[in-house]
Amino acid sequence: MYQNYLKIALRNFFRNKVFSAINVLGLAFGMTASLLIFLWISDEWSIGRNYKNVSQIYRVMEREFTDGKVVADDDTPGVLADELKRQFPEVMYAAGFSWQEGHLLSLNDKSERFNGCFAGADWFQIYSVPLLAGTPKTALNAPQSLSISRKVAEHYFGTPAAALGKSLQFDNSQNYRITAVFEDLPATSADQYDFLLSWDVFFQREPWLKFWTNAGPQTRLMLREDANRSVVDAKLKWFLKGRNTDFSKTFHINLFLQPETEAYLYSNYKDGYLHGGRIDHVRLLAVVAGFLLLIAVINFMNLSTARAGRRAREVGVRKVVGAGRPSLVGQFMSEAILLTCLSMLLAIVMIVLLLPLFNNLTDKTLSLPIGEPYFWGILLGMLFFTGILSGSYPALFLSSLNPLKTLKGLLPVSQINSGAHLFRRALVVFQFVMSMLLIVGTVVVYQQLEFIRSKDLGYNRENLIIIASDGELPQNYDTFKAELLKTTGVQAVTHMYANPLGNGSTTEGITWPGKDPQAAISFNNTAAGYDFAETMKIKFVDGRDFSPEFASDSTNYLINEAAAKRIGYKNPVGQPLTMWDKPGKIVGLMQDFHFNSLHEQIRPLIIRFSPGHYGNILIRTQPGQTAGALASVERLYKKINPKFPFKYSFVDSDYERTYRSEDIVGRLATIFSGLAIFIACLGLFGLAAFTAEQRTKEIGVRKVLGASVAGIVALLSGDFLKLVCTAILIATPVSWFVMNKWLTSYAYKIEISWWVFVLAGLLSIGIALLTISFQSIKAALMNPVKSLKNE
Repeated sequence: MYQNYLKIALRNFFRNKVFSAINVLGLAFGMTASLLIFLWISDEWSIGRNYKNVSQIYRVMEREFTDGKVVADDDTPGVLADELKRQFPEVMYAAGFSWQEGHLLSLNDKSERFNGCFAGADWFQIYSVPLLAGTPKTALNAPQSLSISRKVAEHYFGTPAAALGKSLQFDNSQNYRITAVFEDLPATSADQYDFLLSWDVFFQREPWLKFWTNAGPQTRLMLREDANRSVVDAKLKWFLKGRNTDFSKTFHINLFLQPETEAYLYSNYKDGYLHGGRIDHVRLLAVVAGFLLLIAVINFMNLSTARAGRRAREVGVRKVVGAGRPSLVGQFMSEAILLTCLSMLLAIVMIVLLLPLFNNLTDKTLSLPIGEPYFWGILLGMLFFTGILSGSYPALFLSSLNPLKTLKGLLPVSQINSGAHLFRRALVVFQFVMSMLLIVGTVVVYQQLEFIRSKDLGYNRENLIIIASDGELPQNYDTFKAELLKTTGVQAVTHMYANPLGNGSTTEGITWPGKDPQAAISFNNTAAGYDFAETMKIKFVDGRDFSPEFASDSTNYLINEAAAKRIGYKNPVGQPLTMWDKPGKIVGLMQDFHFNSLHEQIRPLIIRFSPGHYGNILIRTQPGQTAGALASVERLYKKINPKFPFKYSFVDSDYERTYRSEDIVGRLATIFSGLAIFIACLGLFGLAAFTAEQRTKEIGVRKVLGASVAGIVALLSGDFLKLVCTAILIATPVSWFVMNKWLTSYAYKIEISWWVFVLAGLLSIGIALLTISFQSIKAALMNPVKSLKNE
């Protein structure tokens, strides 16, 4: 029986080569795109889940209630981890974890900068990173212990085993003993680092960590297997009360847990509560993948039902000789699954060919997981789902035909086709609704990305170089700056503790005359040196920049407009301000500028003068002279700081990287949206060809009676254009709602203009016209003698 099904399926495939090719190609393109998106989503989903007992691992988060606002982040007190382990029996392991920084590791004359962090003694007990040398318990428990990756070990010692017990010099200052070597972290690890230093070293370097009122590092913990997370959350909520002495009637902090499995995808908080993150990108592309596959399936169903009349007599004969409806359904479903198998094979070939390009586009190293059972399960599931869904309606429709009427000719082809006509029209409308949704989505995503790229940040990020102030630079900064300002192409130089693109440091230690002593008001803060605003090209509303001409600037402050508004000063320049019990006055009121993500509103910012020169050095070059200036900067850097390799970055490039994930998603959405429209047009092309074929004699009669070519083209195109216009009317409000909701994750965003929907509608109509015009014109130009000669 199945052998006969196969023979009939192959016979029909080769008899209708054009329609079969359209079906196979449409499904293949849909499957290729869907599987590529699945690989990307699978990789995104796997990040942060590559640890044993990951379901027991959590990050401690802070929800800060201050000044009538709520802000959530992962900054916690440095002493929190050890205290939680002592106070909570549910906590098996707990460890602090610092921010990642680049540091110099040296052995004799061999030096290289690697990215590393400080971590608590329980780190490798929580995270099951494979150790090539050493043990999880002893890797970070000694005061001077250092754990390094395989890459670092092989760079300095040749093998991981040879590195154990040896020492490396840290930032040309102190030697630390290697107590463990861990495997290089995979791309699926949410935390990326080349080395870890013990928490004791961090406390020695940053004395402020010992105070409960200060927050900065993260806290990670592993709960016992029998622990109840909700119980721990309830106990944790007010844990800082009584420990943090800054608590008042207007300020307090609640602690809560975030599962490690959610930390990567769910990272955005709004008003203190979870508000998406990369999961929004995953959902967006998952919807695109679903649309692509659904559009391809709809093509198959449309073309199959359109040609149903051609097989009506075959169905009638089979029923007369005893074939039951289940048998007929099985036959037509088998044909659908056969075409789906061919599409699947073609899709796999295309994926293998396209993966290198796809990896380059997404900054990933994806591969077909052919050794994983789940992958074959996905393929089989897609195969049968697509085959059964695409073949279900044609099979049920054809098997329901009355055999006597079809064999006696009482059901002509046109009448048989009219039974599925409404269904086909609905499917075409649905296809173009999805296509227009994708067009609008692509345009809005592109506009938002362009808005981000061209957004005036309040300072000029072009021709601005940033280098780390480490090694010998801090104590030789004044000389370094003076020499740079003599260099051709260098316009201005300053230093800044934070990075211009990310200043998350906050404080409530700000007072001024008239402030409620019980009110704890949070301000962002950082430290900077002379010529800060000049180098950054920040405009002043009033006042001036830090300048060596004013000795009093050592205790003075710059503030932004948001800070002035919150303080309540109408004319803040010259007004007193105290930060951390250090009284001074405001010397400059800067225009608001962005120092955090565009997902967040500009917050009140206070910049104190820094006599030290740690953090970052910012160098502004003359436009068109950056290359020459950079070479001079490198020569001077190597002269003053010879033990450290010269590394730099451009602020505008760093800014682009900040929004790299949005850029990737935007490109993927554009590419796959175009593919979805192409697949929809492929099906429309097939339907137009079939319609023209069915109406050949009608067209011949009309031409004999004097109909023009333009009139016939309009007649054939009109039905399809009505469907496209219906789809536009349905898709317009839906697409506005969906994209407006997507834009809510940005504090600074575009407004969706009316012309976006007009453009999408015109594109849909234009694409549909181009698709069907070839077949319409071909039919209209046909010699009526040929079409009517059989009558």
